[in-house]
Amino acid sequence: MWGKWIDCRVRPAAREAFAAGQRRWSAISDQPGLVGQTGGWTPGADRALLLALWADEPAYDRFMREHHDRVAASADQQSGHTEIEVATGPVVLTMPGAAPSLPDALARATVLRAADCRLHPGRADHFLDVQRRLWAPGMAAAGMLGGAVTRLAPDRYLVTSLWTTPAAHHAYTTHHLPTLLPRAAVPTDVHTLTGQLLPLEPSWLVLPDHAGRSGASWHPGP
Repeated sequence: MWGKWIDCRVRPAAREAFAAGQRRWSAISDQPGLVGQTGGWTPGADRALLLALWADEPAYDRFMREHHDRVAASADQQSGHTEIEVATGPVVLTMPGAAPSLPDALARATVLRAADCRLHPGRADHFLDVQRRLWAPGMAAAGMLGGAVTRLAPDRYLVTSLWTTPAAHHAYTTHHLPTLLPRAAVPTDVHTLTGQLLPLEPSWLVLPDHAGRSGASWHPGP
């Protein structure tokens, strides 16, 4: 799979117009290779964060080349944001959970936990091993619907997990995280970590309309 992470700083006066434009991205539901797109406002409501997942890089490139500009023009969001950061990269690990597939997890989630991790040089292999052996099964046992790890740069990884409710994620941080954290040795791998618990906007969710939700079943790699 291929992931895209978008961070938009939105002017307060343009918030409603930006949200209306975001709803117009439902037009991409017919695009081949779309796994799903979701997002929401950070608690301060001055930033919109968006996660898009595609079957592979060629599907994403084809969409960008043939359809993106037309949909972006229709959404007309450029004047609403003061700053935008876009990062893309391969999904190097999928994390199975309570949902039978990633599109189903996107459909059922109301919150997204995102951890933007900048690693120490040379620590990527160990970081991914810990994600695979410890964090993925630990979060699954705590009720995570599913998730993904996307490599956005050689030493930058985005860990995203989907949860049914804020209470479900809170139960994980209360009852499971304290036992997992000492075993993860996070400081040995991670130089800086920026985390967000993002309430998802239901009207921003885009799922493919050309296949059932079970069409993107869990698999361990890209």
